[in-house]
Amino acid sequence: MKNVAALSGHQPTAVPAVGVSASALVTTTSTALGGSAATEISTRDRVTQLLLERGATTAAQLGAALGLSPAAIRRHLDAMLADGDVYAREQTVQGSRGRGRPAKVFMLTEAARVRCGTHHYDNMATAALRWIARSGGSDAVEAFATEQVSALESRCLAAMEDAGEDPLARAEALAAALTAEGYAANATTIASGGQLCQHHCPVAHVAAEFPQLCEAETAVISRLVGTHVQRLATIAHGDGVCTTHIPTQPGRVQSGNPVTTVRTDR
Repeated sequence: MKNVAALSGHQPTAVPAVGVSASALVTTTSTALGGSAATEISTRDRVTQLLLERGATTAAQLGAALGLSPAAIRRHLDAMLADGDVYAREQTVQGSRGRGRPAKVFMLTEAARVRCGTHHYDNMATAALRWIARSGGSDAVEAFATEQVSALESRCLAAMEDAGEDPLARAEALAAALTAEGYAANATTIASGGQLCQHHCPVAHVAAEFPQLCEAETAVISRLVGTHVQRLATIAHGDGVCTTHIPTQPGRVQSGNPVTTVRTDR
């Protein structure tokens, strides 16, 4: 952190008071330098929103998206790391890697996701599903999950009316529809086909205990894009993003056909 005394004429506090978070200290420093606490909070919110939408992101990518210098974005990330809002890991590189250490990517912690309003009413939903499981077994939970996503499927289908028949084009239209539903989704083309990513999951905590919710959602994705898909990762299982692979030349699927979930982190 820059020397406040040298820049403003005030003596800095050597050690933050007990109970003062790192982000609060950054905000206080900004105010002492003539900046606005509201601006600091707004920037922090923008960083949080980007991480929510994009998942694992480098400091350079965040800085470029927000128009911040490397020093400025690092200051925010350091404060968020200290507060437990983000964590860092080495970037996964596909294929051969150049010299030097891989860049670090930053991701929101579970606590930060909760504060984003990700898991409203989780306790009640989990308790309800446990009661259904005790009363009717796994089949009852599966039937409940299927019914819950049926309304989402209907809304997305209506939004994809002009998407055509190509699975990748339909995936792009589905990503837009899911984003409108609050899933912060995007679709990309990759060498082996396409990839649908959802950076936000409203029921992640519940789905961690009841994977039938993820399975029902994957079946919906398969029907909406019109082809067999593979679920590679889910937020519910601790991944940063829910990732669904759409193979290049798959066979058409009919309603009710099984979908595949493939774990790539084990």
